[in-house]
Amino acid sequence: MGVFDFLKGKGNEPKETKVVLSNPVNGKVIPIDEVDDPVFSQKMMGDGFGVVPSDGDIYSPGSGKVVSVFPTQHAVGLELDNGIEVLVHIGIDTVELEGGPFDTLVKEGDTVTPETKISTVDLEGLKAAGKENTVIIVFTNMDQVGDYDLSTTGETQKGAEIGSVSSK
Repeated sequence: MGVFDFLKGKGNEPKETKVVLSNPVNGKVIPIDEVDDPVFSQKMMGDGFGVVPSDGDIYSPGSGKVVSVFPTQHAVGLELDNGIEVLVHIGIDTVELEGGPFDTLVKEGDTVTPETKISTVDLEGLKAAGKENTVIIVFTNMDQVGDYDLSTTGETQKGAEIGSVSSK
């Protein structure tokens, strides 16, 4: 914001409250209650969705910034442009793999869009380790979520619009 922008009324525009959600990976989009882990399916961490991936390239589900990268590389925390916090969690019980099949491509502070590849995962490596590969997208600050709509499920290409989330 420039020095005199406040006089012109600039810099005080409200944040966009609705963010379009994009499918972060090629595969089958499922409601979160179909994820095979009660921590996620029972929405203990928040609402969201899962994707059973057909490849290992994981992209951001929306525009925002990276706020955390787990040392084990199995998860990335994002804050969308509307302030909604998103956890991108790759696989189930994959924290136990201590980073093995994952390669995180972003760092804290990076700006991301649905075109930003945030991680890659070796799906065969997950399978060999006996881990389910569902990519889980969960909104962790549900007290700030005004409306969430998952409008598309089933086989969907990476980058396709699959819903939206609004902040209060």
